[in-house]
Amino acid sequence: MISRAINQKTARPLAYEAFLDLARNLDCVGVEPRSDLGRPMVDGISPSRAGAIARQRGLRLLGLSEVYPFNDWSEERANAIETLIAAAVESGAETISLIPRVDGGGAEDGVRQRVLREVMREVLPMLDGHGIVALIEPIGFAASSLKHKAELVDAIEAVGGPTKFKLVHDTFQHTIAGGGPIFPDYTAMVHISGIADPLPPLDDKLDAHRGLVDGGDRCGTIDQIAAFIAAGYQGSFSFECTAAAVQDSKSLENDIRRSFDFIERSLASR
Repeated sequence: MISRAINQKTARPLAYEAFLDLARNLDCVGVEPRSDLGRPMVDGISPSRAGAIARQRGLRLLGLSEVYPFNDWSEERANAIETLIAAAVESGAETISLIPRVDGGGAEDGVRQRVLREVMREVLPMLDGHGIVALIEPIGFAASSLKHKAELVDAIEAVGGPTKFKLVHDTFQHTIAGGGPIFPDYTAMVHISGIADPLPPLDDKLDAHRGLVDGGDRCGTIDQIAAFIAAGYQGSFSFECTAAAVQDSKSLENDIRRSFDFIERSLASR
């Protein structure tokens, strides 16, 4: 089996404890709670209690998501990151998630690389002494200020190395960004999802339609997972699905189980 995990976006309607039960029933090692679901993170439960009830179910809090757009720096952004770090410390979460701006701003060559480093240097002292790693996720949109992993890896090395910062590899975002090296040694989380519709162009307009992985997947998700495993990646593979048909399914647990099983069978048959 792969190291299974679920991002809360995949089970958006579920209350926090029901989300944890879902993850436990699916043999997940952990979960990724989110702050952007239109309600308080973990339904307003205190971070310490949220962490405790996850651990009671044998689950790790793999990370808390998210601050967006982290590289459009301001006092508000700094406060949001400090708040998320504090929640991670109190809950026992292992990481926080930072998402780059995708509105077309700050994407110019030379500017985006400089700003990324400057902002990471601002975040660095916030992480000191907490044992929390900041995860940054390259986004493959045409208007993204951080599309390519190589630029992020260069920045990680420039500002202090991968003990403080690591990257999130998203199989959909990686595909629409044109692929390229996967940098498993710098990766602490792999988000997985699939696009099965054979007709639309595979680009950012499909971001809201990311579903579970099956034989019709156009993102090469199985190939990407296999590449990480072959490279010795030890982290989790977390479903992050945005399609309403997944999130609102009355058989969500069975749907996700079938997809995890499909992935594992596909890997075993190689």
